Amino acid sequence: MKLSDFDYHLPKELIAQEGLADRDDARLMVLDRAGGLSHSLVRDLPEILKPGDLLVLNDTRVIPAKLLGRKVSGGKVDCLVLPAPPPPGRPDVREALLRGSRVRPGIKLLFKDGNGLVLTASVLERAAGARYLVEFSDPAAIGKMGSLPLPPYIKRPLAEPSRYQTVFSKNDGSLAAPTAGLHFTDRLLDRLKERGVETAFLTLHVGVGTFAPIRTATVEDWTLHEEYFRIGAGAAERINLAAREGRRVFAVGTTAVRALESALVVGGTLAPKEGWTDIYIYPGYRFKLPYAGLLTNFHLPKSSLLLLASAFAGRERILSAYREAIVKRYRFYSFGDAMLIFRDL
Repeated sequence: MKLSDFDYHLPKELIAQEGLADRDDARLMVLDRAGGLSHSLVRDLPEILKPGDLLVLNDTRVIPAKLLGRKVSGGKVDCLVLPAPPPPGRPDVREALLRGSRVRPGIKLLFKDGNGLVLTASVLERAAGARYLVEFSDPAAIGKMGSLPLPPYIKRPLAEPSRYQTVFSKNDGSLAAPTAGLHFTDRLLDRLKERGVETAFLTLHVGVGTFAPIRTATVEDWTLHEEYFRIGAGAAERINLAAREGRRVFAVGTTAVRALESALVVGGTLAPKEGWTDIYIYPGYRFKLPYAGLLTNFHLPKSSLLLLASAFAGRERILSAYREAIVKRYRFYSFGDAMLIFRDL
């Protein structure tokens, strides 16, 4: 399967640079089971869904893992500290993605913030690509001095960093927000509950590889990055019960789908599970859970997220919807509008 078959042209002005004042004012493209397409708003979800439906959401929280500093010898360095545990017996060592001129093992790094905090680090060895093992003078200071990492297509700092967190974010560890969840407000969640729509929460920490481009011409030749996930016993039971009772289950975001598909066993039973997944979902994949639908944003061309959406709904159906979204001037990517895809079970 050619990766070029999942390309499309997006005018730059349609890349949303910030969230809307009211999150649930985002536009919502609805793809129905019969192949039709209609336009709505996220705040209309209580009228689109029905009592007994179950939404599965990702409660990960983005961590302030980005540090801006310089080499002691001179030259700026961007440092993204990856959310992995330190190597055994080396509590001050972290794996980090370093960007800058002449970055190599042996250099010393210096980070300062506006409150007088100072953090130093030594680059120990190269792990792979731009990833290095770095020893920090005080790893606890990273969370105090760091900022939220933003996708490379967001070109300006956020006036309100909290807008890059979901209102239900809970578990620290993500390098990016589960963007389909950014559209929800407390008010919308209350209205969904009043409607009789249930929710279940799982955790998948989005890794740095989410924004890494696929670098193979053939889809099948790529290997996806690992991400940590956890599905608790309570969430697993709610999802299994809904499936047994024939109620509709909707995944909110591609991250929720990755976690669910990593824990499901043959027959569609969901087991509580915690660990790392490198599951790679692209057209031809056979989903284990009988999803009624997927709420997701509009994704980058030739990305693993677009491939997952295409596996869920079909390549032609997705790309046709994207063409319509461009004509209708929808907002794209992390702070953009949303799509609700109903699946023909």
